[in-house]
Amino acid sequence: MQESLIYQDILHKGERQEALKYTLRLLNRRFSEIDASIIERVRVLSTEQLEALGEEFFSFSNKSDLEA
Repeated sequence: MQESLIYQDILHKGERQEALKYTLRLLNRRFSEIDASIIERVRVLSTEQLEALGEEFFSFSNKSDLEA
């Protein structure tokens, strides 16, 4: 069962949802309210891109760093 493509797809989507939820929570906590346009840009990121954003998060000093 764990080797089925459907199972792997569901697992991957769950991991991405958790990464997205966590990243948005970090961003909201750091910068208070985030523009809807930025939220939408974050929502379309892949799991790998969300992880990279999370790593870069600590080097952001303001919202313009996030936008860049």
